[in-house]
Amino acid sequence: MLPEEQLQRLYMAGFDLQTFERFPKAIGVLRDNCVAFLVPGPDGLQVLGNVGWRMGESLGPLVERAGRKVFIHKDQTLEATPERIAILEQFRSDLKAILQGQEIRTQ
Repeated sequence: MLPEEQLQRLYMAGFDLQTFERFPKAIGVLRDNCVAFLVPGPDGLQVLGNVGWRMGESLGPLVERAGRKVFIHKDQTLEATPERIAILEQFRSDLKAILQGQEIRTQ
């Protein structure tokens, strides 16, 4: 699938598209405070690094620290509540499906 088609499908599925100064070669894809950065690949757009919770102009990946799950970026820590984890999993699932050309159920 062409990157332009993927971006259009993401937009139609409720994802916001933004550029970030810190990641000049990537397109930021956001929804419900979740973010991923996409870059061109051999089969269209692909996720650069992790998918995570938006924390300022970057993302905080989901990690486990001291026996609990948190989103962390530099010196910032955000509790990974069950609700936030569910939102992130839906974001990740929908993003993957769209990038692979599959249909998703929109809300």
